[in-house]
Amino acid sequence: MIGIIIQARTGSTRLPKKMILPFFNEVGLLETMLIRLKKGVPDIPIILATTSNKNDDILEEIAKRNQIIVFRGSEMNVLERFIIAAKKNKLNKIIRICADNPFLDIAALKHQIDSFKKIETDYWTYSKSDNTPTIKTHYGFWTEGVTLRSLERVDKFTNEKLFQEHVTNYIYTHPDKFKIHFEKIDAEIENETEIRLTIDTAKDFEIAKKIYLELKINEIPCEAKQVVKYIKSKPEWLAIMKNEISTNTK
Repeated sequence: MIGIIIQARTGSTRLPKKMILPFFNEVGLLETMLIRLKKGVPDIPIILATTSNKNDDILEEIAKRNQIIVFRGSEMNVLERFIIAAKKNKLNKIIRICADNPFLDIAALKHQIDSFKKIETDYWTYSKSDNTPTIKTHYGFWTEGVTLRSLERVDKFTNEKLFQEHVTNYIYTHPDKFKIHFEKIDAEIENETEIRLTIDTAKDFEIAKKIYLELKINEIPCEAKQVVKYIKSKPEWLAIMKNEISTNTK
């Protein structure tokens, strides 16, 4: 069975409690994401994988309020958290989503789910033309798919903290060991190297909040092409994004 596992915690070092800061209509970042996912892919199981840290009780409350399944596990070993969450919920294919990407392209997500269901691959990712997975970019529009078996293999291959914290890193940096499907993103978007919509810092949060509100007011769909087109009309936003990219490498 395929399902979504969305990871979140309140203990972000660069922007503490970013998951619960008011983002849109006084609703926090995590809840905004959960509402979009429930509406966009209603037939897919959604699991929040958070930590057993007491500070993350609030995230469990938010998930349960939105009828989302919750799994709580290791704070630092995110790989283990995903493996156990998948097993407990009988998932053999996982769509991994980071909760700090509120501009997730739901249409692209639906295509990914349909494709990942049909093809036999260990890892399914949107990528740049040079096969760089979009998880390594600043766009924040796309997700990645991985099999439970592949995560279990990573767990056997290594116990390095890097690979325990960044769940799929070992897979795409060891393409000789895994079958990988690269779905190329639109060339026009790839050329827009100053776009940054993933949220790591206070500046990221504030500009994303403004953009999200304006998209809603102007009834612009939260799809990669449409969002990029709108942002390109705002050079002041691009300047802030460019600066944040230069100081926050992926």
